[in-house]
Amino acid sequence: MAKLQGFEFWRTTLKEARFVVAPMVDQSELAWRLLSRRHGAQLCYTPMLHAQVFVRDANYRRENLYNEVCQEDRPLITQFCANDPEVFLQAALLAQDYCDAIDLNLGCPQMIAKRGHYGAFLQDEWELLEKMVRLAHEKLSVPITCKIRVFKELERTVRYAQMLEKAGCQLITVHGRTKDQKGPMTGVANWEHIMAVRKAVNIPVFANGNIQHWSDVERCIQETGVQGVMSAEGNLHNPALFEACSPPPVWEMAEEYLEVVKQHPPCTLSFVRAHLFKLWHHTLQIHQDLREELGKVKNMEGLAGVSKQLRLRCQEEIARGTQLEGGLPFPHWICQPYFRPLPKEPDGDGPAAKKPTSHKRALEDSDEATDALSKNKQKKRSRNPNKNFCAEQKPKYIKCEQCENPKGNKCVFDLCRACCKKKAYGEVADCPGHGLRFKTRAERLKAEEDAAKGRRPAGAKEGVAKEAGAKEEGDAANDGDAKEGDAKEEGDTAKDGDAKEGDVAKEGDAKEEGDVAKEGDAAKDGGVAKEGDAAKDGDAAKDGDAKEGVAKEGDGKEEGDAAKEGGVAKDGGVAKDGGVAKEGDAAKDGDAKEGVAKEGGVAKEAERSRSPPPPSDPSPELQVWSKPPAPL
Repeated sequence: MAKLQGFEFWRTTLKEARFVVAPMVDQSELAWRLLSRRHGAQLCYTPMLHAQVFVRDANYRRENLYNEVCQEDRPLITQFCANDPEVFLQAALLAQDYCDAIDLNLGCPQMIAKRGHYGAFLQDEWELLEKMVRLAHEKLSVPITCKIRVFKELERTVRYAQMLEKAGCQLITVHGRTKDQKGPMTGVANWEHIMAVRKAVNIPVFANGNIQHWSDVERCIQETGVQGVMSAEGNLHNPALFEACSPPPVWEMAEEYLEVVKQHPPCTLSFVRAHLFKLWHHTLQIHQDLREELGKVKNMEGLAGVSKQLRLRCQEEIARGTQLEGGLPFPHWICQPYFRPLPKEPDGDGPAAKKPTSHKRALEDSDEATDALSKNKQKKRSRNPNKNFCAEQKPKYIKCEQCENPKGNKCVFDLCRACCKKKAYGEVADCPGHGLRFKTRAERLKAEEDAAKGRRPAGAKEGVAKEAGAKEEGDAANDGDAKEGDAKEEGDTAKDGDAKEGDVAKEGDAKEEGDVAKEGDAAKDGGVAKEGDAAKDGDAAKDGDAKEGVAKEGDGKEEGDAAKEGGVAKDGGVAKDGGVAKEGDAAKDGDAKEGVAKEGGVAKEAERSRSPPPPSDPSPELQVWSKPPAPL
């Protein structure tokens, strides 16, 4: 589908919109646009968006445009401020699918626009503006529009509008004030410039300025012949401005707006607060306590509560029939605009006329108030009574060695925080003055790694004996628990302490059929004799009990069998490393090792030399066939 242009675009896409809500920074958000559409607005603009930020920041795009897509909010024009043709084009390409046209802001007169070099401060750079509009017109799938301010010279204003039309602008909005008419110097918009532009161009023209009541809307269209009328300040004080009826009570608009905010979240709290201040402007001049409370609340419920209190107070005044004089055309609880007082003209008979200034600046510059502080400085002074605002008396800070910022007083490198962080990170060092702990953190991590590497497993596997100790899991001592080096038997007393490696147990070694091994059983390698290692007649060794020199799992000895020195036990019993299981005894954990038990049950002197550990892959002669354990 071909891109529509000029009046065809106005008739088809914009549906011949005549009542327009202006683009307002932080004020023409989705909820306010929907409220205005309910009360007569036919076309709305988004708040002014910064093209460069819109291109580089996905969150900015999402929060200010993408998340506010609503079918009820059409037709819609997205406005950008920009001073670079390529950046403006990129931003417009990202936004064109979410709106019906792209508008270039050439009318913002604020100081931030002057510092950023955009808005009305581009109106003298016609070559740049022509390039921006032409490039957008050629590349975009939606029309390009412009919002401008007038020059003091009518002819120059007309030529300015014609230049933009020639570059590809399809609709132009003319604000009938110059870029110097702002704040206390706002004054009255000049509709003659608007009418001259309307007659000089062949594209639709919207008029902006002096639109405060419904009667102003009708009069502007009749006098200038424009296709539509745009309102900003008038709409903020009365969102029902475009309804051909008497203005409504403030609380009706405030409550309806809060309801729309709930239906279309999220909405920034500061936006809602600003709208309530505008709507209740005249009432808050009377009820100052609620004005302060409205500025302090921190959530939507608090804002709604203050608005409700204002409504109740207004209704009480209506019930009492109170008439408050305030020089307003309507009672203060009725939606109506706020008119800034005109600056006082200098007296012709007096001394040289002074340049009109704002009330705040006059206080600061006057001789009677040389010590007066601005509100911002007063807040700082309340937080810090010793705060010094005199530039001459402020301390001179020592500069960082690598940049112009003040260095940290306690920095070990004599640098500012940013430079100190880079240096400490590169050298893995600490700076307590700036709270940097790169070296400490690195040492802690290294210590943790070393501790993890040196940590051994907590438990030993079943059937594996550790050097210098016998450690086993899950063994159950028969006939009572035995302590280290003690032999515990019914009626017997442990004699002569623990048996050392190679010692011979002599006392009370009389063996009978089914007797238990007495005190003095040969200690394992490492010198620990197991306590109460009693093997009963025909008993089988427990799982995992087999150690060096111990009969393997399930190698029970039959009654009367004697394992010869270095021989093989009969009926499936095997003796390791020269150890012989006694007659009728079952080998238990920690039983005789590296020694020879002779037939008859008397342990002879064991060899003192320690046997070498068995090879990982024993020879076939040493490999033993083990029977499965006999059932108990």
